[in-house]
Amino acid sequence: MTSAPPVTPSNAAPGVILVGVGIGQASFDATLDELAQLAESAGFRVCDKVVCRRRAPDAALYVGSGKADEIGALAAAHGASEVLFDQALSPAQQRNLERHLKMPVNDRVLLILDIFAQRARSHEGKLQVELARLQYLSTRLVRRWSHLERQSGGIGLRGGPGETQIELDRRMIAVAIARTRERLERVKRQRRTQRRLRERRGAFNVSLVGYTNAGKSTLFNALVKARAYAADQLFATLDTTTRQLYLGEVGCSVSLSDTVGFIRDLPHTLVEAFAATLQEARDADLLLHVVDASNPQHPEQIDNVMQVLHEIGAAEIPQILVFNKIDALPPERRPQHPRDVTELEGRAVTRVFVSAHTGEGLGLLRQAVAEAVAARLTVPTHDEGDSQFGTITLPINNLIIHP
Repeated sequence: MTSAPPVTPSNAAPGVILVGVGIGQASFDATLDELAQLAESAGFRVCDKVVCRRRAPDAALYVGSGKADEIGALAAAHGASEVLFDQALSPAQQRNLERHLKMPVNDRVLLILDIFAQRARSHEGKLQVELARLQYLSTRLVRRWSHLERQSGGIGLRGGPGETQIELDRRMIAVAIARTRERLERVKRQRRTQRRLRERRGAFNVSLVGYTNAGKSTLFNALVKARAYAADQLFATLDTTTRQLYLGEVGCSVSLSDTVGFIRDLPHTLVEAFAATLQEARDADLLLHVVDASNPQHPEQIDNVMQVLHEIGAAEIPQILVFNKIDALPPERRPQHPRDVTELEGRAVTRVFVSAHTGEGLGLLRQAVAEAVAARLTVPTHDEGDSQFGTITLPINNLIIHP
C-alpha cells in the first residue's frame, strides 16, 4: 500500500481511494498509475492506493472483509467519498461493498463510461455513450433498486399485477436500449453512404489508431493543420474527425481520420457501442498505429490495441507503426535510424519515429504513407529494402537501433 498526494489542481475535487487486486493476470497494474490518470480525467482527487493479491476473488466483497475494513479506514482518514476498483466488479460485489463501506463503490468500467459521457460532443458520440451506459446499468438494477423490491399491487396499478419495480425498470431500459440502437443504426447507414461515395471517388482512407494519450490528435493536427482538441489526458477526444491530407509525392489527397483511443481492458459494451466510430478503422486502406515511445509499457499497449483491432475485424489492414513523442526520450534511448521495419504479429511493418510536438520525422511519415498509396496505384518494381531510407528489422520494443 502506498500513499499518493492529491493530483488534481483543486483539493475541492471529490476524493477517491484506488484499489487494485492481482489475481494472476498478466496485465495487472501494481502501481495503479493508469487508474489514477483515469480518475484525474474524470475530475477526482486520488487520496490513496491499495494493492493486494489473491488466489481468487472473494465472492461477496471481492477483496475479503479484512481488506475491505482497511479500505474503509483509509477512506475515513483521507475524507474520501468514493472507492474505485481497477477490476470489474459483479453487481452483487458492488452492492455488498457499498453496504460494508457505506459509500459509493465503482469499477474501471463505470469510470471509463463517465469519462466518455463527459467528453462526447457529437450527436453520434452521445448516442454511443448512452447505449453503453444503458447496457451497463441494465446489469446493476439489483443494486440500484434494492429498496424497491416489492410487489406493485393489484389490477390497474402501474406495472400490472405482481410486477416488481426492478422488472419495470428493466423493461424501460430494454426499450431505451432498443430505441438508442435504432438511432445509431441510422448513423451507421449515413456513414455507409459516405463511404460508398468515397469509394466511388477512389479515395484512399487512412485512420489513426492507438492507445489513449499516445498523441493521435496532436499528430492529426500536425499532419493536416487542423484544430482538433488535443490534451495530455486519457480520452481527450472521442468523436471521429476526418480531413484531407495532400501528398505531394504522389500528387493526390487521402482521407485522414482521427479515431477514439483504446485502453487496456476496454469494456466490451464500449467496443460494441462505438462500432460506428470504429468502423472508420475497419474500412481504412491504411492504419497509422500511433505508439507513445516514451511510455515504458508501450509493448503491452501495442498488444492491447491489436486485441481491439482483432475484435472489430481490422487486424489485417496494412499498418505503419508511428512511434511518437521521441522528443521525450533521453538521448541514450533515441533511435539512431528514423525509419526501419519491425515485426508485428508475424508480418513485417514499417516503423517511423516522430515527434508530433516538434515536427521531427513527419516528412518521413508522409513519405511512408505516400509509398503505401503508390503501392495500391502501381505494381511495385523494387523491394521495400531498396528505399532511399533503408530498412532494418528489429524487435518491436527495441528503441535503440545499433548499427
